[in-house]
Amino acid sequence: MNTGKGQRVYRIAMLIIITALISSIITAVIVSEKITSSSSVKSIAEGDGTTGIETALASIRTILEDEYIGELDDEQMLEMAIKGYVAGVGDEYTVYYTPEEMSEEYDTAMGNYVGIGIYMIVNYEEGTITVVEPMEDSPALEAGLKEGDLIVKVDGEVITPDNVSEMSNKIKGEEGTIVKLGIKRDEEEFEVEVERRRIEVSHIESRMIEDNIAYIQILDFDGGVAKEFKENYEDLKSKGAKSLIIDIRGNGGGVVDEAIDILEMICDKGSTLLIETDKDGNETITKSEEEPIIDMPIVVLVNENSASASEIFAGALKDYNKATIIGTQTYGKGVIQTLMRLSDGSGLKTTTEEYCTPNRNKINKVGIEPNIIVELPDDIEELTEENDTQLQRAIEELK
Repeated sequence: MNTGKGQRVYRIAMLIIITALISSIITAVIVSEKITSSSSVKSIAEGDGTTGIETALASIRTILEDEYIGELDDEQMLEMAIKGYVAGVGDEYTVYYTPEEMSEEYDTAMGNYVGIGIYMIVNYEEGTITVVEPMEDSPALEAGLKEGDLIVKVDGEVITPDNVSEMSNKIKGEEGTIVKLGIKRDEEEFEVEVERRRIEVSHIESRMIEDNIAYIQILDFDGGVAKEFKENYEDLKSKGAKSLIIDIRGNGGGVVDEAIDILEMICDKGSTLLIETDKDGNETITKSEEEPIIDMPIVVLVNENSASASEIFAGALKDYNKATIIGTQTYGKGVIQTLMRLSDGSGLKTTTEEYCTPNRNKINKVGIEPNIIVELPDDIEELTEENDTQLQRAIEELK
């Protein structure tokens, strides 16, 4: 089945999070406005045809009412029950959001960021949150956060594999509020208070480098990045660019349609750009609907933190020989989530599709293998243009 731009819903892929928070859980998501009925758990007697979970919750509720010496907060208990139930699916990308969390998740996906202003990587298996880079003019930069800092506590709560998703979301919050972070830097541990503010985010960094080579770094694929990419490309071309480096190292994804829109600037009209398969084996095939505007040699830089929408982007360009892929094997996140809003404003994000490259190469748990594998030196303390071996190899290739 083909799907055109007019029929697309927002698909989002995220790993590196701006805690502004360009939040994410290395995830590809379809954002839709589905409304699903939700109801409170009621006390139900056994033997009336109810499900096991309803009976168990009703029994626990009765015991707590009879025995617990404190007051019961029904709303909080219901939210935690649902979170635990959804977590029991065992899929790291399937998450229940309270109404407040859902509002933040949706705003983040659409490019409306409130937070402390960092790019960060969440490792769900190890239960760690690592600062990739504080954003310019951000509260995080003002508070002294640095690249490589480990966030080990949020408001006094230690981060573990069991709560890392919750903690990464907790770093976000309402504008003007304070979050207290426990930071581990090398062997030193300390706390820092950071104010949450509305963050103006640029998704693109670009410049001209030697021999009329244009360099464009795509930091994420969140809302608006395709328009920003086109503006930067056209500006660099007007300055004499004859070839192009697109850097998506560390880019954990974003809105899939944004990646598709940039692919349409490069790939031939009618080309298959993405193949998605649902649980029943039904395929959705996305094809380019626009004539390409970029007609110069391209190198794409990738690494182990290039994930999801980044892998869609690199995979299509590799399949069609539209770019030389340089760097290291990508992350291998080839599934898409759908973000659904429930009737009470809460939300559910769950894995609904797996995707592959136009040549039907598997991405999930595999990743994209570069055409040219180049590692960064292990002893680099601060990456510069001169010691960036991957960038230098890209320049050499385009020369």
